[in-house]
Amino acid sequence: MRRTPVAMPALTALALLTTACATTPRQPIDGTRQVRATVETTPVATGNDAADDPAIWRNAADPARSLIVATDKKAGLHVYELDGRQRQFLPAARLNNVDLRADLQLGGEPAVIVAASDRSQIDRAQLALFLLAPASGELRPLATVPVGNGEAYGSCLYRRAADAALFAFVVDKDGNIVELALDLSGRVPQAKAGRRFKLGSQSEGCVVDDRTGLLYVGEEDVGIWRIDLNAGADPRPVAFARVDDRNLVADVEGLALAPQGERGGWLIASSQGDSSYVAYRLDDGRPVGRFQIVDGAVDGTRETDGIELMLGDFGPQFPDGLFVAQDGDNAPDLQNFKLVPWQAIRAVLGGSP
Repeated sequence: MRRTPVAMPALTALALLTTACATTPRQPIDGTRQVRATVETTPVATGNDAADDPAIWRNAADPARSLIVATDKKAGLHVYELDGRQRQFLPAARLNNVDLRADLQLGGEPAVIVAASDRSQIDRAQLALFLLAPASGELRPLATVPVGNGEAYGSCLYRRAADAALFAFVVDKDGNIVELALDLSGRVPQAKAGRRFKLGSQSEGCVVDDRTGLLYVGEEDVGIWRIDLNAGADPRPVAFARVDDRNLVADVEGLALAPQGERGGWLIASSQGDSSYVAYRLDDGRPVGRFQIVDGAVDGTRETDGIELMLGDFGPQFPDGLFVAQDGDNAPDLQNFKLVPWQAIRAVLGGSP
């Protein structure tokens, strides 16, 4: 989120990382490659930094009819088709980050669960849950569950590989992270707060690798942390990538995964300070490369907040995967989301995944 930086107290946990301040976006770092979006969504209906974060639902039966769920953090949730047209708008509270998991059961029935951080109360974090109907693509509210004190900011879902249990993680503006165990046995989901983690300053973007049980969280002025969620693991956050103005430029915003095999692949991060994106190897955190989305069939992106990526067949336009990025400067129109074929990004970064 674009904002005026404030000084943060020094913390021992931050000694591994340097900080940088996000001001006006700078020119991309030398060596940043260029890709072009092929589709853009209908703009959101409200202005002044309203669009924020997308999630992708892949229609396995007809991949070209997959959907994107995205937040207008002042008005609700948009559902877009892959040609960018709005299929549905669901008015809701101030929802910031959104994530989803498919192939679930809710009350014994097939379900796609959508979760979004609810910022409607700045002193009481909440998580809003929705049902995306696989047949019709219609989105409807399910429940809003309490998280705890603080203003909900980031959120992401985790389906544990060992038993398919579903969890949500909610990140508040002060860097507190709360784990929620979601019970889908009834028709209305229930949530129980579990573990808590802490970062030193304002944090938002997060993603969990369901294969490995590793949670990645972006501390906006500092860098990306990794937290091992597996039983018996050390729960302390470990530095994964730092804001260094050579690869990653503050603010760190959206995070997305490009998995490969059982444990490999890349983590993609929105480097908002220079309107670019950085890919890191999951195994050792080494940078793979950087890219920006420039003008082409549709305009490029600037100052991106949320991103999402899903590999696989999404039809003729996106045969290998789909990357979606919020565009923070879609002038003269209001903000929207840009769609980029994964093969275009993979080609400029060089090789797998």
